[in-house]
Amino acid sequence: MTKLTTHVLDTMTGTPAIGLNIDLYRIEDGKENLLSRHKTNDDGRIDSPLLQGDNFTKGTYRLDFHGGEYLADNAGSDFLDIIPIQFMIADPSQHYHVPLLLSAYGYSTYRGS
Repeated sequence: MTKLTTHVLDTMTGTPAIGLNIDLYRIEDGKENLLSRHKTNDDGRIDSPLLQGDNFTKGTYRLDFHGGEYLADNAGSDFLDIIPIQFMIADPSQHYHVPLLLSAYGYSTYRGS
């Protein structure tokens, strides 16, 4: 099944980032449309796909990871806040996985499987 998924790993501890808030937007004609809000579970994942089925379509999307809240509570850091990752779904017949690797002063992402 084709779908959009994510997970967040706390690279300072090597553990899943539990309780991190994530917002999903679709960007159309320069406008941001909030599609859904989520919170990571004990595995740093969302319990169900962010998009799937008829909602999983070509387009530009953005995931806003609320890293500031998580890092303030778990690392005492006040450097990063919301971490936006904007990406395109070009082929809805494929699975798109957009993970976030997070630390107090940096982050990275990639297209996973």
